[in-house]
Amino acid sequence: MKKIKNILIAFAIVASVSTLLSFLDSEKKAPANAKPDQMVADWVRAKAYTEQYLNASTDEVINFKPTPEMRTFGQQMLHLAEANYGLGSAASGKANPITWGALEKSDQYKTKAAVTKAVMDSYDFVIAAAKEMNEQKLAEPVTVFKHDMTRGVALEKVFEHQTHHRGQTTVYLRLKGITPPNEMLF
Repeated sequence: MKKIKNILIAFAIVASVSTLLSFLDSEKKAPANAKPDQMVADWVRAKAYTEQYLNASTDEVINFKPTPEMRTFGQQMLHLAEANYGLGSAASGKANPITWGALEKSDQYKTKAAVTKAVMDSYDFVIAAAKEMNEQKLAEPVTVFKHDMTRGVALEKVFEHQTHHRGQTTVYLRLKGITPPNEMLF
């Protein structure tokens, strides 16, 4: 009985490790559904959704910080934009037109208009890069922050990042009594 139990435990460990290694390997490959046209459409939708968040804000909200250690609403959006440029550049191979920190730490982005333009320009950069992709290019290997993956996966990571930071700004709007835009899944 003990021998059977040990064999079952060993089998479970091998199966778990095999599944984990397969998962980790799949993280580095272009997803089976990574289609350039869909990727572009998703980025266009994300840009429109982020613009709704910026449109809901005011100059006061742009400079609002819920706690001293947090970013302002505007800094969250500028951080999102910097990552669109930086990670989008790494994913696509296109030259990054900004220096990391140039937006978020600059004093010129204290108004709704200035932040909105900077953020929308960053989406235009990623959308233009995505439009240049085809399925073969999406499958090409790249290294982002010492992680090996495909260009398609890297673009998905950028997409995930902008979603995360836009989502954080929901709380900023609510704290200022503003109802955030409705979800835009499609």
